[in-house]
Amino acid sequence: MRVPLLRRLATLATALGLTSLGLLGATAAPAQAAISDCPSGYFCAWKTDNGTGTMYKTNADQATLGAWDNTFRSVVNRTSKYACLYDDPNHGTSGMVGVWDPDPAGTEWGYEHGTVSSLKLVATSRECAYPAYPAWYASPAPEAQGFADMNGDAQADVLVRDKAGRLWFLRGDGSGQLIGNSGWNVFNGLVRHGDYSGDGREDVIAREASTGRLWLYTGTGSGTLSGRTLIGNSGWNAMSRLVGYGDLTGDGRTDLLAVEKSTGRLWLYPGTSTGALGARKLIGNGGWNAMNALVGAGDMNGDGRPDLIAREASTGKLWLYPGGTGALGARVLVGSGGWNVMEHILGLGDINGDGNADLATSTTSAFANDTCRGVGCHLVYHGRGTGSLQPGEVVAVDWHHLNGIF
Repeated sequence: MRVPLLRRLATLATALGLTSLGLLGATAAPAQAAISDCPSGYFCAWKTDNGTGTMYKTNADQATLGAWDNTFRSVVNRTSKYACLYDDPNHGTSGMVGVWDPDPAGTEWGYEHGTVSSLKLVATSRECAYPAYPAWYASPAPEAQGFADMNGDAQADVLVRDKAGRLWFLRGDGSGQLIGNSGWNVFNGLVRHGDYSGDGREDVIAREASTGRLWLYTGTGSGTLSGRTLIGNSGWNAMSRLVGYGDLTGDGRTDLLAVEKSTGRLWLYPGTSTGALGARKLIGNGGWNAMNALVGAGDMNGDGRPDLIAREASTGKLWLYPGGTGALGARVLVGSGGWNVMEHILGLGDINGDGNADLATSTTSAFANDTCRGVGCHLVYHGRGTGSLQPGEVVAVDWHHLNGIF
């Protein structure tokens, strides 16, 4: 497909998701014979509208195209990657950027407009115009908060899974580090909230979609993960939501919350000194399926105990459930409505360094304000330390085309 690069706001998130333009089936005449000459694993182009004549082919990035500059008229992408076609040389983004989906079988081909000057092959469509990971910035907290800090620098960190199944560590300075090469798309639940293994470093809990098994990936303290340990044999797919909460039992260990699909019950799985989970305890009799987001947010109300943030699906309201000792207190309304326009709600503790726990979000296509519109707007809602939130502030516009933020 051929789409313009819209660098302002998050419009590019929608543009990059469009289906290919000008596609013709592989059986279309008279081009079939020439199109089929494109080898598997290559991107190919022709100077004619029907894919005949001399063929250009490559399986590597090209900063310039030499004699083929501004000549592509028909193309096919038989690689397993997205093909980014740039009007500018050296993969510049001041002009148009075309994005062609991977098509290893070569079953589709389409027209180009003859203005391509460079090309790049990437694992995800967002990499045609952005890094594989979104922008994330945080300020050092005045004291260690015990969660959301993978490398011990007192700054709130983010983990991101991209659509290629890679895992990225964002340390809060705008940079990203690859910490999982591939394979993370096998998980349908990813949570973290401090130390589960008892070594003082933040860990990740992952649920395997095909088996319902629960795995603990221990943190190294530097932003990376080491080996995994099985902490749940099977059956965890019976839970609609997993929540890395913090210490609810008061024993100093990080606990896990889970909502049971069939009943809407909320269960507490206490942490232990070994990383395993203790015997579960019922802390919510039912009705928790009415919530379509649950977030272990840290201490939002300033009482020294971690709290739970919940979004009500039918109203878009945001509720705070204060933490007690082994139970949750009476809920308090902290968002009167409109929160269903958020794709992700993240509890990352103190983001701006004022000592209060904050919330971070990314948006769906339904979001709009004066600064940003649509998919991929990233907002921070600074906490006041009393349980309430300040108005959200748009701080980035590239939180789109991802497959998990936690």
